[in-house]
Amino acid sequence: MILLIGIVLISGCTGGYVEVKGNRIKVETADDPEERMRGLMFRDFLGENKGMLFIFDDSQPRRFWMKDTLIPLDIVFISEDFEIINVVEAVPCTEEPCEIYRSAGNAKYVLEVNGGFNKRNNITAGDRAEIK
Repeated sequence: MILLIGIVLISGCTGGYVEVKGNRIKVETADDPEERMRGLMFRDFLGENKGMLFIFDDSQPRRFWMKDTLIPLDIVFISEDFEIINVVEAVPCTEEPCEIYRSAGNAKYVLEVNGGFNKRNNITAGDRAEIK
């Protein structure tokens, strides 16, 4: 099932929604270098159907790690035309070196949600995301 794509990002917005396959995820946005660096570090809980959307200025291969991240996450790499490039299941890093999770192509957006969310909702590469 392919969803139509739309994007409305208001300057200074700290949150919004991402919809994939009928699943609406309330997101916090990380759209500056400091927010992107901090991400979901040190949090011990992420509510159901909640996540963080990383918004970058350009589209390029992305790399994420789970240093100081306490909860398992699914990382969804999304292209500038809102197609899901790939999805990875990431586990907290308890000692260095931490595993690096990579996009399978150029990504402008990265969505982090609770671990297992994508498997439960059958979200895979090629699906479309709508960002509001």
